[in-house]
Amino acid sequence: MESTHSSKSVPLRLIALDIGGTKTHAVRYLGNQIVAEVRTGTANVQNVSIDEAQQALRDAFAGLGEQPVDLVIAGAGGIDTDADNLALRNLIEPFVPKVEVQVVHDTRLILAAGQTHVGVAVILGTGSAIWGLNSSGKTARYGGWGYLLGDEAAGYWFGREAVRHALDEFNRGRRESALTSLLLEHTECANPEELIALFHKQSSREYWARCAPVIFEAIASGDAAAEEILQRAISFVVSKVGVVAGQLGISGPVVLGGGVIEHQHIYQERLRAALAADGFEDLRFLVRSPVHGAAFLAGLADDL
Repeated sequence: MESTHSSKSVPLRLIALDIGGTKTHAVRYLGNQIVAEVRTGTANVQNVSIDEAQQALRDAFAGLGEQPVDLVIAGAGGIDTDADNLALRNLIEPFVPKVEVQVVHDTRLILAAGQTHVGVAVILGTGSAIWGLNSSGKTARYGGWGYLLGDEAAGYWFGREAVRHALDEFNRGRRESALTSLLLEHTECANPEELIALFHKQSSREYWARCAPVIFEAIASGDAAAEEILQRAISFVVSKVGVVAGQLGISGPVVLGGGVIEHQHIYQERLRAALAADGFEDLRFLVRSPVHGAAFLAGLADDL
């Protein structure tokens, strides 16, 4: 999806938006130079009201300044139908009148941020999704269904699984594990029973996604339950990457991004080994934000 706006004499004036489950990352480019960058609340209407989404976008565009724009590329979760695409464009267009707005699924940004037009993108942030594209233009996906239906192996899922483990352990009358102790400390609960009310009261995806690091802290201390949860996550990712790659007839590259996988080195190391053992050897863990995939899609040089 290279832009027709690019010109050797006039640098492309691009705005890139990465609209995640909990935040919006916005960047303004002048050619291949980043001239403004801001993070605001999420503008994803699957997670917040239309008013909240509009306010997040208002804050984002205000933070980027009022210079002219040639093109906006926005990636977001939940862009599954033409109607989803149109709804997000309708939210964005009032902030950039008469400017072309291109909307893609956020996994498309992940793939592009890995500097490739074909392959399998894996997003493991607050939620999860796997999306692929082959050289014939065929696409395939698995997941991205939202936390009520899936989002396995991602932040909210890890937080919820930690809570489920603590409650199961408590109901069985077992000795408190390292994972349970770390979770109680993180949530400031006196005992696992208090987690029930907290979970239903403090039910935001962001809150429980922020509990994900306790899984990895517990693994570092040798906790078996945390290890089992991580292994389930890895098995899920490897299996579903195989599903997507198999539909497309490709073996990579596999580009992985999102807050959980970017910040948890244990997760990276285990996934790298498991995917390689399944035949996926060209793995690219993002070292820069997925929002920069928009610059690749727009045809800008890779020296950002």
